[in-house]
Amino acid sequence: MQNLAPFFQSYDLTTLQWVLMGLSGLLIGMSKTGISGVGLMVVPILANAFGGRPSVGLLLPILLFADVFAVTWYHRHAQWKHILRLLPWAFAGIVLATLIGKSISDQSFNRLLAALVMGGIAILIWRDIKSDKIKVPRSRWFAGVLGLLGGFSTMIGNAAGPVMALYLLSMRLPKNSYIGTGAWFFFIVNLSKVPLHIWSWKTITVNTVLLDIMVLPSIAAGAFLGIWLVRLLPEKYYRLLVIATTLLSALLLF
Repeated sequence: MQNLAPFFQSYDLTTLQWVLMGLSGLLIGMSKTGISGVGLMVVPILANAFGGRPSVGLLLPILLFADVFAVTWYHRHAQWKHILRLLPWAFAGIVLATLIGKSISDQSFNRLLAALVMGGIAILIWRDIKSDKIKVPRSRWFAGVLGLLGGFSTMIGNAAGPVMALYLLSMRLPKNSYIGTGAWFFFIVNLSKVPLHIWSWKTITVNTVLLDIMVLPSIAAGAFLGIWLVRLLPEKYYRLLVIATTLLSALLLF
């Protein structure tokens, strides 16, 4: 353990930052095993701890690690027609977000990130309130709008979960197909963002990847914890807690 001390000290992180990294891995793991929405909490948590732009690059490899778990388990259930319909628009949104995010100040980036998180919360609340009372469009323009918005929000803040959930739910996919389709979509999209973070925003480095690798045990623990919590907690009260804490964290970004 003493031999590892210089390695950990080289990151010059506070105890709180180490704790938040572990917590983020735990929450991301939970989000990939059925606790939908909880991953959104990680965005403002890391942004407040490390800064808006750096936190986005720090979070991306963690998401990719978790995506591998999800794709491995649910890959056979993906419906590729929906993935292929969304991807071109998502890529366009990623390019747009890259150009905008590179040219604005850190303060403006934080505010944009907070706005996207709060927008995602609004979608979650709207979806819960309306449920099956309204008919969601299923046309190509609907896929285009959500794909573009999803690509933009995932590049700026890794916060496209609610947008993708809205689309997949509107397609009325079975549970396994819902998870499998979303898993493959986010794996492809997150992988495509890596070069942009490395060479354009310069938010992913060897050091940040090594730091993310240390979070792998937390991701795995979160995945198993998510499975257990799904069986234990009533969905209604859990979602209210997630929405309230995420909203509070997003407000702190302003």
